[in-house]
Amino acid sequence: MASKSIHLILFLAVSSLLHLIPLPSHCTDPGPLQDFCVADLESPLFINGFPCKNPSHLTSDDFFYDGLKKRGTIFDALNVNLTQVDVYAFPGLNTLGMSMNRVDFLPGGLNPPHNHPRATELSLVVEGKLFVGWVTTDYILYWKVLTAGELFVIPPGLVHFQLNVGEGRALFYASFNSQNPGITIMAEALFDSTPLIPDPVLSKAFHVNDTIIELIKSRVAALYKSSY
Repeated sequence: MASKSIHLILFLAVSSLLHLIPLPSHCTDPGPLQDFCVADLESPLFINGFPCKNPSHLTSDDFFYDGLKKRGTIFDALNVNLTQVDVYAFPGLNTLGMSMNRVDFLPGGLNPPHNHPRATELSLVVEGKLFVGWVTTDYILYWKVLTAGELFVIPPGLVHFQLNVGEGRALFYASFNSQNPGITIMAEALFDSTPLIPDPVLSKAFHVNDTIIELIKSRVAALYKSSY
């Protein structure tokens, strides 16, 4: 009996610990504890999210955003226009666990390899033809060429990209299960961080000499500085 009791106690202890571990299925924004919490972006408080505005001061405009209907006109060096609608752009999303991007492409436009560390992405193409792909932690590439009305899902935290392979412009909307999914562009993270990653680290990782690393750093810095 004593042995069974010890095993039961150990099982309950391990079970309790597992509930505290942030498993992938639980790595989305926490559920809200009230109907809404429109973000007060000016608050000096620093918390995981944003404090709420006083509900008595809110109007219907706090739950409205019209920026996604605007067609992209200014494109970066990779021929992409990104409209991000996270909690910073739309404070009404605070605590609701969702956000959305609009991405416009000129012919040949590339949304370069990047990831969203805090969210799953669901991509819907509404115009043109996009080559969409993502890479697993086992380094397997899953990809599709999508046209209008087709979807592709990208699991959280995985590196992915979109390339316009059609003859004209392309457009897709990306929805996320986070109010602030975050984004890390791989080229910038590796070759244009602050401070820079030392050349010996990158030259050994990529099996090239420091001269090539310096060349890549200079070109990446020029590319992304021209995009802002």
